[in-house]
Amino acid sequence: MTESNVRAAQGYESTASNLPDDLLIVLPTRNMVLFPGVVAPITLNRETSISTAQEAIRQGKRLGLVLQRYPEQDNPSIDDLYSIGIQVNILRYVTTKDGSHHLVVQGEERFKVLDYVIQGGAYLGAKVQALPDPDNHDPEIEARMRHLQQMALEVAELLPQLPSEVTQTLQNIKDAGALADLIANFMDMTPEAKQALLEVTDLEARLDKVSELLTHQLEVLKLTHEIDKKARASMDERQREYMLREQLKTIRKQLGEDDSNSAELEELRSRLEEAQLPDEAYEQAKKELRRLEQMQDSSSEYSMIRTYLEWLAEVPWSQLDTENINITKARQILDDEHFGLEKVKQRIIEYLAVRKLNPQGRSPILCFVGPPGVGKTSMGQSIAHAMGLEFVRASLGGVHDEAEIRGHRRTYLGALPGNIIQALRKAGTRNPVFMLDEIDKLGGGGFHGDPSAALLEVLDPEQNSTFRDNYLALSFDLSNVVFIATANVLDAIPTPLRDRMEVIELPGYTEEEKVEIAKRYLIKRQLANNGLLVEQVVMTEAALRSIISDYTREAGVRNLDRKIGAVLRRVAVQVAEGASTPIRIDVEQVLNILGAQRFESEVAMRTSIPGVATGLAWTPVGGDILFIETTKMPGHGKLIITGQLGEVMKESAQAALSLVKSRANSLGIDPKLFDEHDIHLHVPAGAIPKDGPSAGVAMFTSLVSLLTGRCVRSDVAMTGEISLRGLVLPIGGVKEKCLAALRAGIHTVLLPARNRKDIEDVPENARNQLNFIFMERVEDAMNAALEVNASMVAAYQSAA
Repeated sequence: MTESNVRAAQGYESTASNLPDDLLIVLPTRNMVLFPGVVAPITLNRETSISTAQEAIRQGKRLGLVLQRYPEQDNPSIDDLYSIGIQVNILRYVTTKDGSHHLVVQGEERFKVLDYVIQGGAYLGAKVQALPDPDNHDPEIEARMRHLQQMALEVAELLPQLPSEVTQTLQNIKDAGALADLIANFMDMTPEAKQALLEVTDLEARLDKVSELLTHQLEVLKLTHEIDKKARASMDERQREYMLREQLKTIRKQLGEDDSNSAELEELRSRLEEAQLPDEAYEQAKKELRRLEQMQDSSSEYSMIRTYLEWLAEVPWSQLDTENINITKARQILDDEHFGLEKVKQRIIEYLAVRKLNPQGRSPILCFVGPPGVGKTSMGQSIAHAMGLEFVRASLGGVHDEAEIRGHRRTYLGALPGNIIQALRKAGTRNPVFMLDEIDKLGGGGFHGDPSAALLEVLDPEQNSTFRDNYLALSFDLSNVVFIATANVLDAIPTPLRDRMEVIELPGYTEEEKVEIAKRYLIKRQLANNGLLVEQVVMTEAALRSIISDYTREAGVRNLDRKIGAVLRRVAVQVAEGASTPIRIDVEQVLNILGAQRFESEVAMRTSIPGVATGLAWTPVGGDILFIETTKMPGHGKLIITGQLGEVMKESAQAALSLVKSRANSLGIDPKLFDEHDIHLHVPAGAIPKDGPSAGVAMFTSLVSLLTGRCVRSDVAMTGEISLRGLVLPIGGVKEKCLAALRAGIHTVLLPARNRKDIEDVPENARNQLNFIFMERVEDAMNAALEVNASMVAAYQSAA
């Protein structure tokens, strides 16, 4: 032991007695395997490692290094350690100024751990068996050694950075085991692979294994060397070509001939000057243009830089269109292009009025939310028309990569700016009306980044004046862009993004509104699409209503437009065949062309027996009706629920049954019935998931109808959550549910009393066609939906 060892161990006090001579102090290592004869430094990072090393120095003992199987473990158990290790001599122990501890050790010989006799203390102590290399002079061993030595020298020649001392050592070494260990130590292998070599105690097998690994590395080095030579030759050729081209360019200039690229570069320079770039962008453009002038057009970077400069020249850095807002004209445009939607149009008029009076103010970002086909996108086009600005649209449905918003960095092959900059280039102005369509359908964040997070900067007036596209790598001012977003479902929009927008809901259309929309817009558009003239076709209002009620059932008019197109295509065939015009389309012709009716009123048919009630549901594409069906059968009092219902809806069914059970006597129901029968509650359309508490009233009414034998009125639909005390609690989506009832031919709607205020959201013409009954308690639903005799009502109210 050297003096430095003694000094390093000063101040260290052991908590254990000296280890017997036949035992070895063991130090677990991470990602490090040492071979006999090799000197190497070790950094001690763990407190246990430091104390183990200091204990070995204090006792003047050799140290045993054993590789742990899982390097991430800070306190490995003995089962996590390999059984074969290397005994080392500690040459130096150093503590640096930053407090880190280091060992310099030399490998001596292999050993095998027989048993760990000291565990859980400051260090591990093990009983080991030494595994020395045999003193073997077999000719087979000597032949293998010379072959391995020759290969090692070939590898050394291909590695000029290898120290010369290593080459001399390889030439002078005489021991086969030492040669194999030295080569194995310098080979690029994983710790596990080195451990496998360390565990090979048979000298002949070890030499063969090292030779096999070294042969592979030698082949890789030869290939690498060959590739490097070819690359250097290619580089020399390019340099020679470059010099010749430069000389040729000089000769052409002397002859008065101009380079073919000069004119194109000059044109690009003029376009950059005309683009009126901001200072930062202009300096960047000049820098890239200088680089381009010094390159050959055959260079791979030439086209990348040129494409980048063309983008800089085409992006509208300074082009601003003049807003021309006339409120009277704007109102006329909205009325001409959209029927109904009075509240929405009034909010847009207010938006335009404020923008006219305060052009420099920060206008809110509007988000139109509504079912498909109600006119969200066309409303954005009308705003652009009313303001006299360009209209551009970016569809965000399915976008899952942040780079589609911010662009790709120029290091990627085929990189381009994001959708924002691309759309502005297409518009040719810095202040278009920019519609972000289907913002609720953005893909979730993954390893490509979160596009909704990238949109936060785009839609935030505090930040978007310095929006930075990754491709341009320059700030671009988006503060003058009029952003408008559309969505079908508000809940799908991330909350931080939703907070930056003002939500305007577009409701579904009533049948009367659809008739007017078809007369004013859809028929005219489909006539033009199918090459027909107005005087060639007469479509009756009855035919239109038949298409609306019998072949489409939607909140918008998209399917209605398709069906009208299908009818007029059949008319186009007749006109092309020479039929006399005008051709009249009535209900009978609609039936012949479109086939059997797709929708019919099922309410009367379904509610003609006890146990069926009509409920109302909200969906992302508007409202809809749903039927609650119940039946009973002999059993043991179980409640069976089917129809792919969510957890909340299942709990509503259980609450409805509990409420019926608690008031069985007042309802005239024999309590024994619940013990002797199973009740099955089903909501049809089982392929569609359903959830929410608003079907509670309908479930209660269906159960009472089943168990009392009284049918639910076919002209009544209901919605509302119930409590175990019989209260009817408020729900959402009143507007959509009321319009769904009207589309289904139902004119009496039962609503919670606390939703009375929401009736104002229902379009006026729909309100005039509906009879609203408001419920405080479930008995109000019974009175309105079931024909219950007076004595039963009195008894039930008394019990309630």
